[in-house]
Amino acid sequence: MTAPSAIDVRSVTKLYRRWGRKRSVGTFKAALLSGRPGRALAPDEAIPALTDVSFVVAAGETVGVVGPNGSGKSTLLKLLAGILRPTAGSISVRGRLAALLELGAGFHPEISGRENIEINGLLLGLTRKEIAKRFDEIVRFAELEEFLDAPVKTYSSGMAVRLGFSIAAHCDPDVLLVDEVLAVGDEAFSRRSLEKFAEFERAGKTLLLVSHDLGLVAERCRRAIWLDRGSVAADGPAGETVTLYRESVAEREAARRARAVPASGQAPRIGSGAATVQAVKLFDSADRPASRFVSGEPARLVMEVNAPGRLTDFVFGFAISTVAGATVFGSNTAIDGFVPEELSAAATVVLDIASLDLAPGVYSLDTAVHARDGSPYDYRRDVLRFEVAAERAAEGVWSPERRWSFSGGVRWKG
Repeated sequence: MTAPSAIDVRSVTKLYRRWGRKRSVGTFKAALLSGRPGRALAPDEAIPALTDVSFVVAAGETVGVVGPNGSGKSTLLKLLAGILRPTAGSISVRGRLAALLELGAGFHPEISGRENIEINGLLLGLTRKEIAKRFDEIVRFAELEEFLDAPVKTYSSGMAVRLGFSIAAHCDPDVLLVDEVLAVGDEAFSRRSLEKFAEFERAGKTLLLVSHDLGLVAERCRRAIWLDRGSVAADGPAGETVTLYRESVAEREAARRARAVPASGQAPRIGSGAATVQAVKLFDSADRPASRFVSGEPARLVMEVNAPGRLTDFVFGFAISTVAGATVFGSNTAIDGFVPEELSAAATVVLDIASLDLAPGVYSLDTAVHARDGSPYDYRRDVLRFEVAAERAAEGVWSPERRWSFSGGVRWKG
């Protein structure tokens, strides 16, 4: 038997009007206000925020919504919450709805947290008796005992989010809409929020979660909807949808970087040029060029270098970072015990990684050849990017088993 739907979105389009000056008949009053007869403020064009969006969420489902900024995610939640009305199409939400859509939304900044709890509880459909019964738990969950009687305008962003989420979570909603609530709270609050999500799921509640935390969506949601430029690009199991979205991000970023490469065709680099990195490649276990891996697969990093003159002081290195710039792995020949003897011609440097045990995401590769004191001969940052997919989300840093090999004009002591 199919579960009844909690959310039903059918062929929804939402247009925003952009206003500007253009030629129109106008009224006499409009002509006087504009200062130019025959010209008045009028809508220049309609900008679509959502276009023909349709989906159904069954009662008890936990669904994530992902997509880049400007893809229509927040507009969708505001339509579901009844804050906005669709330009076309229909929306149906069944049961008591609670929504936490943006920082401080629904709060009166001049009155206290205590008064805002009472007002928001009433707006969410609770009686005064029900609010009184749940009041202490709302305050404890939000950890605002000391600030309860202070005006909300004095709250930090994290305090405001904790209060808003606590009120929404304790009003016993059938459907909860959440927009990036975990991005502002601290670790302890995030953990309590995730526990509350699990509690909702066990109770058969419906949760629609917008988040840029793709690991969270893949792990906590059974299903995910990817919005792209206001349309549904994918709708399916959360892990599959997140992978498709990550692949799209990686492809777009690769295209952007290709357009940004200087006319010489070389990526930005620094160094004296005493040795140069001629090419950098990434191969999979079948020795094929690769830009996408499954976590745990082997990978081969290859650097082709050249030294126009004889060098006796040199180090080769690779580093892997997140696209946000956090280093997750870095090593070089000096760290791994190689003592240089001579580099005097073209050489190939290979680093084999037996198991690419990275969390899912898009990563950036840096390469370098430099002196032992760190002086760069050729340092190439963000020379290529690759994507890692995994069945489960993960966090942390990484130091894998690894093996170096060399060919051509390079020799080591010992």
